[in-house]
Amino acid sequence: MNDIPAAPTSSNPVLGVPSSGLKLPVTPTAPFIGPLLPPIPPPEVEPPVVPLPPVTPVPPVVQPTVQPPVTQPTTTPIPTPDPFPAPTTSSLGAVRGLWVDAFGPGLKTPAQVAQMVTDARSLGVNTLFVQTIRRADCLCNLSSVPRATDADLAPNFDPLAEVLKLAHAQNMRVFAWVSVIGAGNAAVPNRNPQHVLNTHGPAAGKASWVNRRPDGSYLEGSDLWLDAGIPAAADFMADEILSVVKNYDVDGIQLDRIRYPDGGAWGYSPVTLARYRTETGAAGTPKPTDPAWTDWKREQITALVRRVVLEARRLKPELWISAATITYGAPPLDMAAFHKSRTFSDVLQNWPAWTEEGLLDLNVLMNYKQDAVPNHIAWFDDWNKFALSVRGKADVAAGTALYLNTPDISRRQMQRALDAGVGWVGYAYRTPGVAVYKSGQSQPKGFTALKQTLTGKSGPLTPVAWNAEPPARYALLGRVVGSQQPGGRMVEARSDNGTLLGKTTTDGNGYYGFTDLPLGDVEVRVGGQRWQGKLSAPGVVRYPDLLLKDVKIVPAMKK
Repeated sequence: MNDIPAAPTSSNPVLGVPSSGLKLPVTPTAPFIGPLLPPIPPPEVEPPVVPLPPVTPVPPVVQPTVQPPVTQPTTTPIPTPDPFPAPTTSSLGAVRGLWVDAFGPGLKTPAQVAQMVTDARSLGVNTLFVQTIRRADCLCNLSSVPRATDADLAPNFDPLAEVLKLAHAQNMRVFAWVSVIGAGNAAVPNRNPQHVLNTHGPAAGKASWVNRRPDGSYLEGSDLWLDAGIPAAADFMADEILSVVKNYDVDGIQLDRIRYPDGGAWGYSPVTLARYRTETGAAGTPKPTDPAWTDWKREQITALVRRVVLEARRLKPELWISAATITYGAPPLDMAAFHKSRTFSDVLQNWPAWTEEGLLDLNVLMNYKQDAVPNHIAWFDDWNKFALSVRGKADVAAGTALYLNTPDISRRQMQRALDAGVGWVGYAYRTPGVAVYKSGQSQPKGFTALKQTLTGKSGPLTPVAWNAEPPARYALLGRVVGSQQPGGRMVEARSDNGTLLGKTTTDGNGYYGFTDLPLGDVEVRVGGQRWQGKLSAPGVVRYPDLLLKDVKIVPAMKK
């Protein structure tokens, strides 16, 4: 995953990048090389423990156009697989998946895609999570962001389109796996002049969308992240995901890196700070531990999830919505304990709130534990149990770190996950075992060892059909416009008899939304104004934009 480092390499110098003020260096036409890897970390340690005038409807904003189609080359046909056993049918916990990343072979040529799909089919998985938006660029041709610049990526080749064609022919589902906030890597920058870091990067001044620490620095290792608190950056991130949903027949999307970087002290771009002060009335610069500040930032992540999810479901009501979620450290026993976890307090990812609100259909835990490390067996099992306890209507799957474990340990983890009633997703096709990741074993040999262990005698991976549709959702999406402060406004949804159905706040662009509402008339109240619409079928109803004009107080004239 993007939250997981790429495979080791001995020839990957990290280019020197200052903490602020200078443009990122541009690498010449050298082959793509993944970032340097740290050693496998010890177990995570928990840190010490945040009246308006009448409303006038205006037309919804038109989505931006996407890049024109690129003619596809002739592709390599997939070999006919061996006869596949008749699958059993299930729903909850039926996901058997494999992440396919773009930091090595698997997606870069027609032959690689054909081999990957054949391998996945032979393994018996029913779902592929295919890296699509990687670092604000795409392993595809039809999106609002540039193609990934990678010397190994075949010219004009569209990996996502090819995976969809071959995997769907084998009755496998395909999720477009998108890194939402990850924007780039200083060691291997995207060289397209239209890439976001070349237009809104660290050197762009007031137009920069880069997430920063209090001192203005912006690198986490070699990575750069966008700031969800900057309204224009949030628009950009939503648009790149929606462009994939519009242009490809994906079965679902998976949101990855939908959080703040590790360390807590992020979100200090001048635009974000100014917006925070305006919306909350706070003065000065908040400390990283200020609970009001961390609560506000956490809500920016949830608001971005809400907007992307409702916009995507509006385009395709049958689309599955997934997120790859953080499970740092020891598992919580309840929500009070979760609120003290690093997931909630450090990287500000409140995924139980997303499942409770109905924003996720499939929660895939990045439950990357190593059974040989003390406490990790219990941590792995108890994170799965906690996720089930707060799942709402969402399905749950345990994402396991194939790259950190032997095939036998991966088999045990998969069996325990299935016994607990959750699905399974392995990270990753490129690194199917710790021997591949650390000891130079070839990917084909490692994959064969994994397959033999998972599917051999008494192996837990047996073919299971996953044909369930996502839960029916009744939802609405709207926006307030016209105000210099569209964000941070309280919005209520009420039934026709005035019963409160839900509360939320607008994001920095004025968007708000509600899901899992009852059928019938739903009235929205914001800023003392009202608008009533009707929910009559599953899906997302787009309410008209509501024009809210700021009222200027004029001093009375002296007599």
